[in-house]
Amino acid sequence: MAEPILSVRNLQTYFRPDEGIVRAVDGASFDLYPGRTLGIVGESGCGKSVTARSILRIVDRPGKVEGGEIVLRRHDGRLVDIVGLDESGAEMRDIRGGEIGYVFQEPMSSLSAFYTIGNQVMEAIHLHKRVTEKEARDRAIELLHLVGIPRPEQRVDSYSFELSGGLRQRVMIALALAAEPRILIADEPTTALDVTTQAQILELIRKIQEERKLAVVLITHDMGVIAEMADAVSVMYLGKIVESGPVDEIFHAPKHPYTQALLRSIPSVLAEPRSRLATISGSIPHPYARPPGCTFNPRCGNFMPGKCDQAPPPATTLSADHEVRCFLYGEGVAT
Repeated sequence: MAEPILSVRNLQTYFRPDEGIVRAVDGASFDLYPGRTLGIVGESGCGKSVTARSILRIVDRPGKVEGGEIVLRRHDGRLVDIVGLDESGAEMRDIRGGEIGYVFQEPMSSLSAFYTIGNQVMEAIHLHKRVTEKEARDRAIELLHLVGIPRPEQRVDSYSFELSGGLRQRVMIALALAAEPRILIADEPTTALDVTTQAQILELIRKIQEERKLAVVLITHDMGVIAEMADAVSVMYLGKIVESGPVDEIFHAPKHPYTQALLRSIPSVLAEPRSRLATISGSIPHPYARPPGCTFNPRCGNFMPGKCDQAPPPATTLSADHEVRCFLYGEGVAT
């Protein structure tokens, strides 16, 4: 396999309000490869979006990237640690959009209601390309056509509130692709869309990835989306990657109790009619009341008192690409 285009190692992003410390991302590590899709999955509040925002250094205050490495292989082959860059500096601004495109979670709040979608796409183009106004407009129309917006020559002068949710999401993808990045981060790209539109958006992302050999980070809470789109999966819980590996291994042989619980919660066409969906017991702990040891232990059916609540479990390698953080596995324990 080629060298990773992006390597995240022991990423730590904390929020420090007056009430205490919130460890939104607490030691996450993963690799992203050219032309492949990494799915980051977990419940709301597990740190998925903060991880993505950390990569682009756009974490809202009082959040801050406090440790770890985010190593990007730039287009010229240089390795750059994003954590060490000035978040307002020229190189970081060049990376945002130029190397890494970002599809935000809420298109209605991310798009301006005061400027046409064409103006917003053109602005993104001007930030990274030296082109004339006409060239930028032609490029904006081309991008709107690329993402499947009908009549792009007319739609380029529309406002976001004149578009449906699906079309707004397509505009977000066009904005992310404006400067031809090599990495696309899609943060919950199908949230609040109907099933048909969800399928269209996912198919659009897959098509663009194949055409441009993009590396994609797909953030979602939907394991069905992961099964359809991802090559590799990182399962996140309370800021930590608790299991990671190829999508087939994760789905056919999940090891961490949290991964198993997420997969059990997927509706099945084979289930008995009117049967209840499986749920994960309990809820995510309050950020200021993280349980000691393995943070999943209060909700885990395999909880071992005196072990799981004493220290965080180490990473255990199960195969070449499959890793899990759980005391059920490791030295001297049968897997």
